[in-house]
Amino acid sequence: MLVAFDSLPGTARIWIYQANRSFSDEEITQIQIDLDAFVKQWTAHGSSLHAGYEIKYKRFIILGLDQSVASASGCSIDASVHFIQELEKKYEVELLDKMNVSYKQGEYIAYKPLADFKKMAKQKAVSKNTVVFNNLVNNKQEYEEYWEVPASESWHARFM
Repeated sequence: MLVAFDSLPGTARIWIYQANRSFSDEEITQIQIDLDAFVKQWTAHGSSLHAGYEIKYKRFIILGLDQSVASASGCSIDASVHFIQELEKKYEVELLDKMNVSYKQGEYIAYKPLADFKKMAKQKAVSKNTVVFNNLVNNKQEYEEYWEVPASESWHARFM
């Protein structure tokens, strides 16, 4: 069951998929249609899942699930990953590669392989104050409080 992302509780499970490029406005419109269709039919063992999503900065797809209603099963998680893989093919974009880092440069969102980010940290091209996206957050409350933080407050701090 598709619900408004804002209505999900703080305990809702979160999955964040970062794109290796920005989506165009036309792509975002179509991705929203694709996400609506997927979430409306997303189930676990025949039970409808109460889930919502948002797209941030034309680059991140955030999928949230209220597990107090019904929890995701292995099969339902597999279905969501398969759906994301379909989006990757359809839009010729990477969404599942976790070995990349997104961070802010002013209003611009930069995307770099982890090895390049480490080099930039050594060269002081990014600092502990650089705003990074911590895609390892687990629930909506963590997402709201700790997703977009200075590198010093994230796992990225080990490279500073």
